[in-house]
Amino acid sequence: MTASLPSSREIPDAAPVALREVPRSTLSDMVRTLLNNQGRVDMLSPLQRMHERYGNAVMQVTPVVRMVNLFGPDANRLVLLDRDGIFSSRKPWMAIMGRIFPNGLLLRDGDEHKHHRKIMHEAFKRTALREYASRMNPMIAAGIAKWGNGDGKRLAFPSYKALTLDIAASIFVGVDLGPETKRMNGVFEDLVAASMSVVRLPIPGLEFQRGLEGRKFLARYFRDLLPTKRAGAGGDMFSRLARAQNESGERFDDSDVVDHMIFAMMAAHDTTTSTLTSMTYELARHPEWQERVRAEAFALGTPALEFDDLDRAGDLGLVMKETLRRYPPLPVIPRMAEAEFRFEGYRIPAGTMVVVAPIHTHHMPEWFPAPRLFDPERFSPERAEDQRHTHAWIPFGGGPHHCIGLRFAETQVKAIMHQLVRRYRWSVAPEYRMPVQQAPISKPRDGLPVRFERID
Repeated sequence: MTASLPSSREIPDAAPVALREVPRSTLSDMVRTLLNNQGRVDMLSPLQRMHERYGNAVMQVTPVVRMVNLFGPDANRLVLLDRDGIFSSRKPWMAIMGRIFPNGLLLRDGDEHKHHRKIMHEAFKRTALREYASRMNPMIAAGIAKWGNGDGKRLAFPSYKALTLDIAASIFVGVDLGPETKRMNGVFEDLVAASMSVVRLPIPGLEFQRGLEGRKFLARYFRDLLPTKRAGAGGDMFSRLARAQNESGERFDDSDVVDHMIFAMMAAHDTTTSTLTSMTYELARHPEWQERVRAEAFALGTPALEFDDLDRAGDLGLVMKETLRRYPPLPVIPRMAEAEFRFEGYRIPAGTMVVVAPIHTHHMPEWFPAPRLFDPERFSPERAEDQRHTHAWIPFGGGPHHCIGLRFAETQVKAIMHQLVRRYRWSVAPEYRMPVQQAPISKPRDGLPVRFERID
């Protein structure tokens, strides 16, 4: 049985033509990627080489899995919308991070995913987001208050990571980590690193074992707090999830709440840290845009950006969109095909891991001209390059697994950047270029050294 979703360039199913086999990459392609240490540092270049050489579909067969890379917005639409219900998100993500982040929303399929997403949605409604924004703004002000002290030099990535984790702990868990922030940050770094480990054995000292130990620590931490959260009336996300129920009165059990909290905490502060760091770099390299965003922030006439102010920060929104285009926090998205399907005349068998790549689509010149240029105006209403195709700009994924926390992420990023531009100007050394590690989360390998100067 085959299932298909025609794209704008596919041959109709009724056409009497033979389907082609997907071209296969060579062993030398894989060896070249490994030798150049491009598994985590540079995912874009190998994808661009494959696309240039093989076209919109290329098969890679390894001793572990048969994998096909599909390129372009049509491929993104086919796989992410999944109108025929043939792609599993759980199977590939379980293989990647199942022992570290089991049963997070991303690792569920079908009716189970719909059920859990519907309950979790209670924690992301507008009323909740409005409350989260009001609660995080004083934390932002306190967190960035000393960034310009002394000579103003600091590493942006760890600075944002500490700030966003403190915010996540307060908004999501309802606790003040205080001196525990550093330890908790280390735990989440261990978890994310373990999800990319090549050696997945519980050997003391290796990153995978550190990830397993971090998982146990967080599970105990959240489980110990759970009875209090269920019994209380708190407005934090943990309390909301502990009490949440659907129209039938169904609730999450303890293990579900714990699993969702661990995954949500990781996603909430890692992805926003990634975006804030990349925005800081681009605004340092393009001071004309930094001044434009600053002028807008002062014109809004409010020291803190509330939820209902988000859409008024138009220039800041353009910068955020362009940053997410250039540095999507999740560079590739895997699925497992549970039935044979076709794409652009190719037959792709069941049991194939299918990978679409936001980072590649975002750098395709036919959709985003001069893709390596930082050009926020490409998202302006006059140009609207992201609107040329429904799945050309996909930093938050798409379809049933479209990021449930995207509005929270936008709220946090804009709220922090709004206060930052009103308080500081910042710069990097003229010759500096940020060395990016693109996986598992886009981030600077050197922490991004920045100088902040107070605005009098």
